[in-house]
Amino acid sequence: MRFRHRAAAGFATLLLPFAGLVGLASPAEAATSATATFAKTQDWGSGFEGKWTVKNTGDTTLSSWTVEWDYPSGTSVTSAWDADVTSSGTHWTAKNKSWNGTLAPGASVSFGFNGAGSGSPSNCKLNGGSCDGGTTNPSDSAPSAPGTPTASGVTDTSVKLTWSAATDDKGVKNYDVLRNGTKVATVTTTSYTDTGLTAGTSYSYTVQARDTADQTGPVSGALSVKTTGGTTDPDPGTGGKVKLGYFTEWGVYGRNYHVKNLVTSGSASKITHINYAFGNVKDGKCVVDDTYAAYDKAYTADQSVSGVADTWDQPLRGNFNQLRELKAKYPNIKVLYSFGGWTYSGGFAQAAANPAAFAASCKSVIEDPRWADVFDGIDIDWEYPNACGLTCDTSGAAAFKNLVAALRSEFGSDYLVTAAITADASSGGKIDAADYGGASAYLNWYNVMTYDYFGAWDKTGPTAPHSPLTSYSGIPKAGFNSADAIAKLKAKGVPSNKLLLGIGFYGRGWTGVTQAAPGGTATSPATGTYEAGIEDYKVLKTSCPATGTVGGTAYAYCGSNWWSYDTPATIGTKMTWAKSQGLGGAFFWEFSGDSSNGELVSAINSGLS
Repeated sequence: MRFRHRAAAGFATLLLPFAGLVGLASPAEAATSATATFAKTQDWGSGFEGKWTVKNTGDTTLSSWTVEWDYPSGTSVTSAWDADVTSSGTHWTAKNKSWNGTLAPGASVSFGFNGAGSGSPSNCKLNGGSCDGGTTNPSDSAPSAPGTPTASGVTDTSVKLTWSAATDDKGVKNYDVLRNGTKVATVTTTSYTDTGLTAGTSYSYTVQARDTADQTGPVSGALSVKTTGGTTDPDPGTGGKVKLGYFTEWGVYGRNYHVKNLVTSGSASKITHINYAFGNVKDGKCVVDDTYAAYDKAYTADQSVSGVADTWDQPLRGNFNQLRELKAKYPNIKVLYSFGGWTYSGGFAQAAANPAAFAASCKSVIEDPRWADVFDGIDIDWEYPNACGLTCDTSGAAAFKNLVAALRSEFGSDYLVTAAITADASSGGKIDAADYGGASAYLNWYNVMTYDYFGAWDKTGPTAPHSPLTSYSGIPKAGFNSADAIAKLKAKGVPSNKLLLGIGFYGRGWTGVTQAAPGGTATSPATGTYEAGIEDYKVLKTSCPATGTVGGTAYAYCGSNWWSYDTPATIGTKMTWAKSQGLGGAFFWEFSGDSSNGELVSAINSGLS
């Protein structure tokens, strides 16, 4: 997936620090007749949700309010709503919006924010004066967090939860039980049986205490539970063949491609798995990359899979929530979070130095209580172990096997653990650089990247198809084709049913070409919408229709441009070949390159059926 993250770079400037979007607030009139109190309404370990409440306790109307407080180093506000929040070092200031600054006597208003770190606010000021007790009511503190729940009596449709009690100076009144971040029950005891669940499905549970003054404390640790039953066959109608597509996080920007497009194109009903690309690998750990696109971007009703608009205060928005809605509509679809890719593979070298710590960090991301029900597994896209991609790795031939072994140990058998790997079958090439045979014992399957063999990074050619199924006379390099890659991986001990054939939903091309047949010379990469030398199938099918086939894939010659790409017909040929080889199925990069009616996804689906 040579090009995959370059498109993201163009959108980095869209993500501005929150503090840079608002004006610096200044204190208004001194407040001697109002209070400001703080509550931590959610806590997910690496971050939290906080809420300040301003109340007018006097006899005259309050015309504006400004709340100030300090956080210790390492704790910060990452996003906020219903107030303009700025910072100067560790000092934070929140000023009312134009529509919520006026408070009549006895009235109150709240604003909320998401934060990073674990510190508590201090030195509170309201309109330059005292907050009348600081961050909490001194006569009645909020309850503590209950113990992390444990599960028992797990069935296909239910689970019993039990937790240790929270403490409070005035007494705990009840507990809110949250499933996947949404409250499903309020109980007065320290146990609850959740029913009406779906067989073979993962859920995340937390508990939050409420005291007699109706104050809520921080949420407990998260428990991940998978109900029994279900099926391990991803698609019984095709004998369990995997039909997997990559969905790119950054596609919601310039490409304007969203999860709902999987529904409108008809593709959602024809796939079994989605790889969400990409999480980053930083400091040897898995991290979410673009948090705005992943879980904060708000969708309107017409943009949403469910047809319901996101609200400002819902626990999860963005792509993750849309994937949740997609899974509710198409329960057969499994979603994996893919980490790495061409741009982010440099972090795997540090991860390989401590595989157990890396695996634990990845599971922490996957099981974040805000979206623990969204992901059914993890995909590792390391380009390339003990070899060179954008950067070069020298961690050794055993590093990849050690890494995926740690992932399997951490995630257990309930999760899918997969990897996208090289398809370089040349002698001494990338397949020979790592122990892919030994590592396969820990993985559900490999996504073999049988594309990007040739392209206009060799700007003068020779022209050659980037995704040949087989070798052909005049191919520029031996071993650069799908059949040789699959054969070599089998020879190294990888079972056939753990190999997925890769399909690119794009073409690669040159310009300045004078012959239609492959093997011609060129002057430079052909013009592409997002990057020179590359273009989506949905564009090429009409702008430069296929004029021939070579090595089991299509090519096109139009004017002085020469492109190679797969069509529904060549995909049909490849799917027939995949079945003849006993492969586990096929995958593709990536959804947005397909036509609006999902022609290529349909070809994969029918070809594997």
